[in-house]
Amino acid sequence: MPQRGPGFGLLGPLQLSVDGTVVPIGTPKQRAVLAFLVMNRNRPMAADSVINAVWGEDAPSEARASLHAYVSNLRRLLTTAGVDGKNMLEKVSPGYRLNVEEMEVDLGRFIHEKNKGVQAATEGRYNDASRHYTTALAQWRGDVLEDLRAFDFVSVFATAMAEDRIATHIALAESEIACGRAKNMISDMERLVSDHPFREPAWEQLMIAYYLSARQSDALDAYRRLKTILADELGIDPSPPLRQLHERILRQEPMDPAPQSENTITRTFISLANQSAINTGKSRAQLRSAATGECFPVKGTATRIGRRSDNDIVLNDPRVSRHHAVIIDTGTSFMLIDARSANGVELNHSRVRGSGPLVDGCHVRIGELDFRFEIEAR
Repeated sequence: MPQRGPGFGLLGPLQLSVDGTVVPIGTPKQRAVLAFLVMNRNRPMAADSVINAVWGEDAPSEARASLHAYVSNLRRLLTTAGVDGKNMLEKVSPGYRLNVEEMEVDLGRFIHEKNKGVQAATEGRYNDASRHYTTALAQWRGDVLEDLRAFDFVSVFATAMAEDRIATHIALAESEIACGRAKNMISDMERLVSDHPFREPAWEQLMIAYYLSARQSDALDAYRRLKTILADELGIDPSPPLRQLHERILRQEPMDPAPQSENTITRTFISLANQSAINTGKSRAQLRSAATGECFPVKGTATRIGRRSDNDIVLNDPRVSRHHAVIIDTGTSFMLIDARSANGVELNHSRVRGSGPLVDGCHVRIGELDFRFEIEAR
């Protein structure tokens, strides 16, 4: 697409580009400041939050002055790129805000295309889903911010995004297999299980791809390899779904290549539930209890909801599952996901099938509890 302003890249080494030309950004700390602001784009970030992220809790006394100098340098870089640097990197209380269109950031494009793929898959449009997932994955140039991994805030973010990339690869495999192109995914899935040997959903797609390509022995061998890895490294057996798939292949049962749409939703997003997002301490949205008026903040990339204490929102209701639902903040929108709960989730009085979009004022029912979803006014 034509670039309307500076482009920012997080899915690889940090990148600032103008009309396809990469612009040098400066010292590692100056790069880290820009990376933090791009990660939290379009949100006011307190100067103290930036300092804690880049310099750490034991930041030297001169860190604030250094931050101001780096911001001035970055504004000059943006100005040379043809935009108003002060307006793009704006001074706002209590610190700074980088104002940038989502589609000018590779992460924004990745999220946009991935979400389009999920929507297409839920509607059974697997060719469209495959196209969107492929475009999403094409945004990656390497490991997330691989040039800044010495900074703790980058390591957390990179780990979270790596999980999302794996989930999208698996969703792509599902869609390609559903389109009758199982053979095309075998080499990709072999690479994925080699790089991430404990990801059972990847092994599942590899087994299915082999089986639907009339390579039953290779499908069975993939299961044997997984079983050996899990036993030797973790001391466990494959999960029940993998064992059931193995039995079906042994019996040479017919297999429908099209997955259940809920599975695609879950595999693409549920890994986000365990990700640690950059958290400013402030929420962009909340769930308000209809009964008590109590507000539960929605923070970070994923807000987990359930009965167990390790959730972000803990609900003491016997009809609420241990891990019941997840709210995903993509940065531009919110999605509500049923995390395979026993009693389901309702959105505006309709049962959620996999996931559904959340907008301001939505009614959400979890177990026997009713909530109103509210988005903070900007």
